[in-house]
Amino acid sequence: MKIMIVDDCQTTRKLLGHYLKSRGYSVVFAENGLDALEKLSAEKVNLIMTDLNMPYMDGMELIRTLKSDPNLSDIPVLMVTTENDVTEKERAFHFGADGYVVKPVIGEAIAENIKNILKELFSKGG
Repeated sequence: MKIMIVDDCQTTRKLLGHYLKSRGYSVVFAENGLDALEKLSAEKVNLIMTDLNMPYMDGMELIRTLKSDPNLSDIPVLMVTTENDVTEKERAFHFGADGYVVKPVIGEAIAENIKNILKELFSKGG
């Protein structure tokens, strides 16, 4: 399974990537939403973990763009952000996020969210 990590913070990308690789996942990195879309034209991924606040294209715009593209709309998206705000969380789900985790995160929280997203996806026949 290949997961794309979209975050403008290199340290966060490295930490999440290290954790996911240690759990057997393949990882692709992107620095922002535009970078993610560019890489998605060449890479097939099974899940996207994105930050909310990033330059050039933030996480909300990335989710909106993904969900409006028939070739990318089925990719589940987990928002991983410092925004611990109910309104932002509701917006993320409204735009199509499949999960929402507030930083700082621990590996178990990421694993649990990925498991729940995949369980939901498979229950829908994905």
